[in-house]
Amino acid sequence: MDTDTVRAQAADEAVALRREQRGWYFYDWACSVYSTSVLTVFLGPYLTSVARSAADADGFVHPLGVPVRAGSFFAYSVSLSVILAVLVMPLVGSAADRSGRKKPLLGAAAYTGAAATTGMFFLDGDRYLLGGLLLIVANAAQSVAMMLYNSYLPQIAPPEERDAVSSRGWAFGYAAGSLVLVADLVLYSAHGSFGLSETAAVRVCLAAAGLWWGAFTLVPLRRLRDRRARAVAGATAPGLRQLAATVRDMRRHPLTLAFLLAYLVYNDGIQTVISQASVYGSQELGLGQSTLIVAVLLVQVLAVGGALAMGRLARTYGAQRTVLGSLVAWTVTLGAGYFLPAGAPLGFFVLAGAIGLVLGGSQALSRSLFSHLVPPGKEAEYFSAYEMSDRGMSWLGPLLFGITYQLTGSYRSAIISLVTFFAIGFVLLARVPVRRAVSEAGNPVPEKI
Repeated sequence: MDTDTVRAQAADEAVALRREQRGWYFYDWACSVYSTSVLTVFLGPYLTSVARSAADADGFVHPLGVPVRAGSFFAYSVSLSVILAVLVMPLVGSAADRSGRKKPLLGAAAYTGAAATTGMFFLDGDRYLLGGLLLIVANAAQSVAMMLYNSYLPQIAPPEERDAVSSRGWAFGYAAGSLVLVADLVLYSAHGSFGLSETAAVRVCLAAAGLWWGAFTLVPLRRLRDRRARAVAGATAPGLRQLAATVRDMRRHPLTLAFLLAYLVYNDGIQTVISQASVYGSQELGLGQSTLIVAVLLVQVLAVGGALAMGRLARTYGAQRTVLGSLVAWTVTLGAGYFLPAGAPLGFFVLAGAIGLVLGGSQALSRSLFSHLVPPGKEAEYFSAYEMSDRGMSWLGPLLFGITYQLTGSYRSAIISLVTFFAIGFVLLARVPVRRAVSEAGNPVPEKI
């Protein structure tokens, strides 16, 4: 084959990869609206109100005959969705790697989640069981789809581009979340002008997130390509057995496992700050619901710029150093939050802005860094473990937050206790020799890592 032909083929492949990357960004654009509008803002309070309308005189509902406090039903439903995802993700990840057919599996998971979310339009009256079922299906499907989506990163971006590509994906997601959240707030705040009741407006916002998710998923499904599977010994096992097999395989790559442990720790801190910041704002600082919603929107908007800016920093300093810097920034932010005066929304907005600037970059660069540590041919399988670290293992942070509040009676003490996760995560990540980890995983080592 002559040199001109080789160059032409390389140019064609580069064009094809750019097309795939642009399509890949759009899955973040499609699904992030679910995380923002459904999980973060509307579904928790609304499903709780539906459960309370179905509760008995003592405030209990009885799904399958089990007495459950109506106020706990949403949290239990989320927990069940995590259990389901933990069972399904390793199985789907292994099947994707063995067959090489990630795209049909991604489409199936995405449209299952989108359909369940759209079905939340019918969640009214006392249909709390319907709401719980739809939440469990949608949340588990989102986890499975994100695992498959993330596993495309090593295949669509060469090592030197992954930080930037991953950061753009997160930026697309936060941009979409911000755009739809603005539209939701307009509809919710002026629901009477649209001829809707308050509950009807919430149901429209929930269903719209599902329709958005489904519509924009068409873009990555058209542009992403399936690759020929590498030969892998063994048969696909049931979920928990497959997870155990994945962990055993990861023990052959201890540095990859060491990074995953560090990520599990500091990501637990990140997820706890996200989930408990509104509790801190309302209960400790005495801020109203409208202030908290604006703060969520501020986080979404600034996370776009933060993800892109940290992606650029990674080009100069490497992803590991940049993530380490972000963990220092998280620690400083929590320290500042401890001293916020009550009844001062401006200070809370500044805190939300600081979180937004480091949130997207921390997550995007962690994803790209892990992609270098995955052995070729096991992308989906390893990203199932990564996704479970992201979504299924973040329980220690809320536990520490709750115990600290129980012992001290102070949300300020509870929020500052989360510094522990960023400090330990910093030490664990700093101890990982990333360049050697990439090499031992069988991947080319980028110039900056």
